[in-house]
Amino acid sequence: MLYGAQTPRRRDAQRNRAAIVEAASEMMLSRRTTVLVPEIARRAGVGQATLYRHFPDRQALTAAVIAHELARLEAYVAANADRPAAFRDLLAELLRTQIAMRPLVLHVRRLDRATRDRYQQRMIATLAGPLRRAQQDGYVRADLGPADLALLCTMVEGVVETADADAATRSIDLMLDGVCVTGAAAGPAAGPAAGPARRA
Repeated sequence: MLYGAQTPRRRDAQRNRAAIVEAASEMMLSRRTTVLVPEIARRAGVGQATLYRHFPDRQALTAAVIAHELARLEAYVAANADRPAAFRDLLAELLRTQIAMRPLVLHVRRLDRATRDRYQQRMIATLAGPLRRAQQDGYVRADLGPADLALLCTMVEGVVETADADAATRSIDLMLDGVCVTGAAAGPAAGPAAGPARRA
């Protein structure tokens, strides 16, 4: 066997793992508070035993879904690196996804603090470059720091906890109106920006 070549079993295992993560991510786009493992396995087209071989507990699966969503965010940022005006759309979709993926948010709360902080820092690091470019071109207020992006997520979460999803969505518009600059000299980006994450 050539060095680095994969066996059919290994390829199948990788496909199964990817299918499980994708299914779990899609099912967490709901207003439910719980997503059951049998439902995830059925949607992924695998048995529960296969799911548990890849993810022995809910925390492991939650971590994989977070990493999956962060990778999607990073891919969106890379694809729009030359569009500083897209930062508002990027941030809006990130916050809307936070509202839509309630089961994931609730699972994240159960992770230990160090793990939560690690994922938050990865998110902030991903957004730091687009934020800086948007500020340089006059699309975002100059005093907004990368750490403030985490604060915006906390603010949206507070609205979700005390009101409802519609109010939380409204709060996003209000926050972005305070963060982003209208009528920037550089002008709007050409064409609509595709959000980094899916909505419910």
